[in-house]
Amino acid sequence: MLDAAGLRVMRAISQEGTFTAAAHALGYSQPAVSQMVRRLEERTGTVLVERSGRAVRLTEAGQVLARHATQILEALERAEADVAAIAGLQSGVVRLMAFPSSSATLVPRALALLRREHPQITVKFTEAEPPESLAAIRSGDVDLAVAFSYEGTDPGRGEDDLAGLEVIDILTDPVMLVLPKDHPLADRPEVELADLAAETWIAGCPRCRGHLLALSQVAGFEPDVTFETEDYVAVLGLVAAGLGVALAPQLILHSVSHPDVVVRPVSPPSRRVVQIVTTPDLKRVPSVAALLDALCSSARALAVEQPVP
Repeated sequence: MLDAAGLRVMRAISQEGTFTAAAHALGYSQPAVSQMVRRLEERTGTVLVERSGRAVRLTEAGQVLARHATQILEALERAEADVAAIAGLQSGVVRLMAFPSSSATLVPRALALLRREHPQITVKFTEAEPPESLAAIRSGDVDLAVAFSYEGTDPGRGEDDLAGLEVIDILTDPVMLVLPKDHPLADRPEVELADLAAETWIAGCPRCRGHLLALSQVAGFEPDVTFETEDYVAVLGLVAAGLGVALAPQLILHSVSHPDVVVRPVSPPSRRVVQIVTTPDLKRVPSVAALLDALCSSARALAVEQPVP
């Protein structure tokens, strides 16, 4: 029944006292103001303005409408300003979820870059592995998810339907072999996976364990996975103690090290792809797009530091 243009007219008439002055204040013609008042009176079913020559006086209903118009238009103007600030990257909140090994390397650089370029944007960050992060995207709990998949698979791994999601590859991350420094194969520049068939293995997250099993099957053996932990500090500690060998993405080895282990490429080579998952609509939100750009910049810097073997 009511619209913002009509409310602006009623507020202007209340403030200016005549149709002519109201029209001038709004940048309208005087006939246009008269027509808008008549339309409002038809919609409300009552007289809003009492005309007396050039002067006008608001009726009781007109005064009520003008009073509410002031409050409504002020709220609308605040809303427009808030939306404009978000669109102009002067404010905004982005919800990010990332797998743990990226939160030690890729994510901090990206957040630091975003803060330098757009300090008004707030990022709310949580950790989770896929498929939990993919479910969070679908439920609307997060705007961006940093996920990963091993070569030959996608981040859904058949467990999650990726239809309707945007999946953007940002980094190829080599998977390395971690050995005790006194291991008989530690001096080799590259280690054949088949030569580790008799070893005790330490495995990480469910997807990482699945990847180890798939690689070992191709190499002709089933690994003896004795220890399972998603904490790569613990993985390196177990390896250093001589309790087993492990595969670890090179990304995590940027921030986790141990003096009593060696890291070697494995043959056949293994890699995982780090990916950003979002939706087509969210990708167009300025603050989300800004964080996506920062994550891509961070990934490019890491790619220079860790060339694929």
